[in-house]
Amino acid sequence: MNWISNYVRPKINSLFSRREVPENLWTKCSECGTMLFHRELAENLNVCSNCDHHMAISPRDRFKSLFDTGIFTEVKVPEPVVDPLHFKDQKKYPDRLKAAQKTTGEKEAMLVAEGEMGRTPVVAVAQDFSFMAGSMGMYVGNAILAAAERAVKLKRPLILFSAAGGARMQEGILSLMQMPRTTVAVQMLKEARLPYIVVLTHPTTGGVTASYAMLGDVQISEPNALICFAGPRVIEQTIREKLPEGFQRAEYLLDHGMLDRVTHRKELRDELITILRMLMGQTPAIKGDLPAPAPAAAPATPPAG
Repeated sequence: MNWISNYVRPKINSLFSRREVPENLWTKCSECGTMLFHRELAENLNVCSNCDHHMAISPRDRFKSLFDTGIFTEVKVPEPVVDPLHFKDQKKYPDRLKAAQKTTGEKEAMLVAEGEMGRTPVVAVAQDFSFMAGSMGMYVGNAILAAAERAVKLKRPLILFSAAGGARMQEGILSLMQMPRTTVAVQMLKEARLPYIVVLTHPTTGGVTASYAMLGDVQISEPNALICFAGPRVIEQTIREKLPEGFQRAEYLLDHGMLDRVTHRKELRDELITILRMLMGQTPAIKGDLPAPAPAAAPATPPAG
């Protein structure tokens, strides 16, 4: 056995060889191109620290940043029939669902949860754009109905975070039927006199914009979010005219009366708490608890004379 060749040389090579860096440690901002370290990006709620661009954030991570101490309980959503039309394009619809579930780690494109925000009990529902572009299928309709029923039962406000490319093609007319279904769910909240707050995130388009995403008592958007029914490229090709700068972006819609607020993601929690407590007729939220007063010291006993 050659001790130098078999032991010493491999040991030296391992010490000086280039270590491979995992690819998921850095994320490139799609707006300014800045490379962002994953921990810094997560602490900044997926907002670029250089240009303030709001990147996509998963519903689970969003809820962790919004609910008190990051604690929430998932609300069960009724399971719809899988692949009712037996749809197939380049792939079978069930195969696309399995691929999306593997990529995101979620069952479907919408997550429903309940918990407290600033000690204010709420029900919240959020779409995941990374799950088949957050497309609105029967599960999404069931999720919104389940969230509305839960909110009415518990007498809590409902907050919805939208992010979608529209209706889900693979479910055809059944997908489009979720537009009136979700409108009925919103009406349930209005009849129960419960607040319904919508936070539109990038992008919110198609049948989602034409239904539950634009029916809130208060409409809030994240900065520079694309909010529309038909996209700007389709409109330009149809009317053969150049659209105004920033057309269909959140700030443009705010200026034209389609939104109530455009709020930075890091300020969203405090703003939602303030709005909800106002609409529910509650006192302003307590920002922090003062420590309990220390027990008073017993008076000193004078010495015996």
